[in-house]
Amino acid sequence: MTPIDIIFAGFDMLGEYLSAHVLTCLIPAFFIAGAIAVFVSKQSILKYFGAHTKKYISYSVASVSGAILAVCSCTVLPLFTGIYKRGAGIGPASAFLFSGPAINILAIVLTAQVLGYDIGLARAVSAILMAIVIGLLMAFIFRKEETEKNKNNNLFSGQSDDEKISRPTWISLLFFISLVLILVIGAASSSYIPWVPKLAIVYILTLIVSGILIFYYTRDEVKNWGLETWSLTKKIVPILLVGVFIVGIIGGLAAYFIPSADPSNAVGVAVAPYIGGNDIVSCFFASVIGAILYMPTLLEVAIVGNLFGYSAGLMGGGPALALLLAGPSLSLPNMVVITRVMGMKKAMVYFTLVIVIATFVGFVYGMIAG
Repeated sequence: MTPIDIIFAGFDMLGEYLSAHVLTCLIPAFFIAGAIAVFVSKQSILKYFGAHTKKYISYSVASVSGAILAVCSCTVLPLFTGIYKRGAGIGPASAFLFSGPAINILAIVLTAQVLGYDIGLARAVSAILMAIVIGLLMAFIFRKEETEKNKNNNLFSGQSDDEKISRPTWISLLFFISLVLILVIGAASSSYIPWVPKLAIVYILTLIVSGILIFYYTRDEVKNWGLETWSLTKKIVPILLVGVFIVGIIGGLAAYFIPSADPSNAVGVAVAPYIGGNDIVSCFFASVIGAILYMPTLLEVAIVGNLFGYSAGLMGGGPALALLLAGPSLSLPNMVVITRVMGMKKAMVYFTLVIVIATFVGFVYGMIAG
């Protein structure tokens, strides 16, 4: 492994990311985020995620939202940005940010099938509870700032959004459901949905979206949707791609010190001796690894089972769960973008909460599972 090879490892990671996730994941996610910003009124967002919303409603909705979105730690970013910038409270928004990639149904089912039903169930329950706890703690820690934000929102609570065009509620629901289905089906592995039926379904859904736009939305609304989508793309994608490239460089550096390893698994080879037990240090180490590595949706199962050796008994159950909780929700590219959206202070608190709570949950599970 030469210095040139290390650089090429970064480009390889970037190329793999672009080929695997841009068309089927990121592009639909940006269009959904743009639609939220343009077509969903601020009052609608505040109704479910605002500071005045009853906690059992806002946190319940936010904590299970990931069940319908097959998104990774990066794909969830435009969705989170749209909700947070639209006036959602930091607590529910943080709960949504964590739950989005943590508890999608495909990942939970695959975890249970490949790694075992016990850890699959533990992941599902723990992810929901973690989303609620993280959200509540974020809201408590930044309660003063949230109070000020709530006052600002109240100044405009009596004012209407630009959109006052009347259309049936079911049309709006069908529009957003179709967009979400395009994201979910497009991101689904070909082993679950073969390419031919996948393309056919996405094509039909695209026709439905197009028909709704033609007959129920104005030209200005559609134009604003495109402009908002492009604005989010310009803000997030460059940072995202740089972060993915850096992750690839890290893999190349690890392979440089472990000549027998490939850049794609060198990190796992290097850390395997430290995540074999169920002690608190192993769980913490696994959480930190998960927070740094970029793991596309469903790939975390293969990473834990094969790369880190859980299926072969080389990795403890506690560290495995800790990595499954922290890994899908955080990554180096993800953290860079979150810092830009939230600000350094809130972002650092959020990262710390995810790592610490994932460590604790993994440690408890390791003790129970033995």
